[in-house]
Amino acid sequence: MAKTGDYAKTYAEWQADPEKFWMAASDQIHWYKKPSKALFDDKAPFYEWFSDGLTNTCYNAVDRHVDNGRGAQAALIYDSPMTQSCETVTYSELQSRVASLAGALRSKGVTKGDRVIIYMPMIPQALEAMLACARLGAVHSVVFGGFAANELAVRIDDAAPKAIIAASCGLEPNRVIAYKPLVDEAIALAQHKPEFTIMFQRDTLKADLRQGYDFDWQLLKDETPDAECVPVEGNHPAYILYTSGTTGAPKGVIRHTGGQLVALNWTMKNIYNVDAGDVFWAASDVGWVVGHSYICYGPLIHGNTSIVFEGKPIGTPDAGTFWRVVRDHKVKVLFTAPTAFRAIKREDPKGALIKDYDISSLKALFLAGERADPDTIEWAQDRLNIPVIDHWWQTETGWGIAANPLGIEPLPVKIGSPSVAMPGYDIRILDEAGHEVPAGELGAIAIKLPLPPGTFPNLWKSENRFKSSYLDHFPGYYETGDAGIKDADGYLYIMARTDDVINVAGHRLSTGAMEEVLSAHPDVAECAVIGVSDPIKGQVPLGLMCLNAGTTRAHEDIVQDVIRDVRTKIGPVAAFKCACIVKRLPKTRSGKILRATMVKIADCSDFKVPATIDDPAVLDQIAQALGDLGYAKN
Repeated sequence: MAKTGDYAKTYAEWQADPEKFWMAASDQIHWYKKPSKALFDDKAPFYEWFSDGLTNTCYNAVDRHVDNGRGAQAALIYDSPMTQSCETVTYSELQSRVASLAGALRSKGVTKGDRVIIYMPMIPQALEAMLACARLGAVHSVVFGGFAANELAVRIDDAAPKAIIAASCGLEPNRVIAYKPLVDEAIALAQHKPEFTIMFQRDTLKADLRQGYDFDWQLLKDETPDAECVPVEGNHPAYILYTSGTTGAPKGVIRHTGGQLVALNWTMKNIYNVDAGDVFWAASDVGWVVGHSYICYGPLIHGNTSIVFEGKPIGTPDAGTFWRVVRDHKVKVLFTAPTAFRAIKREDPKGALIKDYDISSLKALFLAGERADPDTIEWAQDRLNIPVIDHWWQTETGWGIAANPLGIEPLPVKIGSPSVAMPGYDIRILDEAGHEVPAGELGAIAIKLPLPPGTFPNLWKSENRFKSSYLDHFPGYYETGDAGIKDADGYLYIMARTDDVINVAGHRLSTGAMEEVLSAHPDVAECAVIGVSDPIKGQVPLGLMCLNAGTTRAHEDIVQDVIRDVRTKIGPVAAFKCACIVKRLPKTRSGKILRATMVKIADCSDFKVPATIDDPAVLDQIAQALGDLGYAKN
């Protein structure tokens, strides 16, 4: 492993001998039986890592820190503006809680390989449930708490879980969501019937339990002995995480145990530059991949203190909440989605609330989840005076494909770029025929196989879909579904999903480039540019913008400003002549803007309301705005 201060050397070491590189990284993990080698390619393109080793995720994330004398260190800090409460859980306490819950699961027949669905809000018990499954070698599938019953039923039928672990309710700023009725309805809708449920009763709202089928979390734990960690193979599935599929049927991304342990542990120091004991906060949710990798597993495997935050960037109670959490818990690194900072920026454009808090502990801000527009990055840089790092990865990869590796060598930040490829990723920009394009030219982003440890080796019960979705288009490569460019220095620029590269009168144009222009306008808080059908040009761009709080300028003037700016900065070829102001953009709960759905509304195409949508009512507002522009009309 290269010494800190030399990204090029580290990347070259990986390129020269990937086997040696990843075996060295695996030495940082506890193995009951060390793997004989890193890469197992006998089933290509279904590559596996550390397959014949024996290990346990829970032991690496919890027990080994206790065994190494660090049991008194905080493992989790639960901070909930929703309940006005805060709780610290040490590694010793976490070990006791997880071993007890694992014992309860074991008493009901859950063993290695069984699936368990976890349907919980952002509370420590959600992580305890994940770790308890890992302790037994059971395969968990976390479903975002509050998901609609029919969507939960789809996941029940696909994963065929032996049990469901749920909480009695989830809390939103202005409402309480009862989970038990949703779980009951999902089980009724599903063809597969779980054998039992375990319900964590929250004080805000208790659930009625059916005798003999629904078991009280605490009572069941009290009645059963603790369970020890079960050694599992390196290629044993740690979890299934469902991500949206283009057909509407969710895709079950699998994460293997050994690869995840090695890769996530490697990233904590090399990418995020945190040491054991440092406080790391991923402001996300355990229902998403960020919550798996960087609320639960990554920080705990590496011996960090992880923040479990039940709240929102604004409204709980205001746009200063993030700064209060950083101050109270001395957070060293914050990782969140660009949409969270756009919301903060919209409510507090000057960043005045930052001055109310001592956030001197914060050394870096990492952004991921969707494109981090330059205006948002510059806003954060100017007000925080720390490195603001955009990095790029996907549910499928589980960790950063491209990043600025602060723990190896802080590289110059290029606004609009998530920086450079991480070891393990050989990134190429390809044309439709699969040929590499010159530097600076837009193309499809693909990664040469094999993917590194910690990425997905397959989809759950769907090898054919794995190949057709990711491998068939560019043989020998993983197709990311994103479009972008790579400059002469090797910096990557993610311009759009390949679906969002629009064809205007034969010119391939990036909607992301246009969004950068719109978001740079001083009155624009966030925006989206979509390609809508046009009888002459094939497609034309259309912009939708949300304004900063306190903006008083006429909407028509702002629209004319951005039309002029796009013409100036991108050119008349973009044919950008249409934009409007909206109150909100439709998003998933993880903050991704639903551009494809808006395109279908504009073009009057049939569409399914995405299961992950934050607020379906926003779609009606978008349809009205598009209708006023002459779109969304049959």
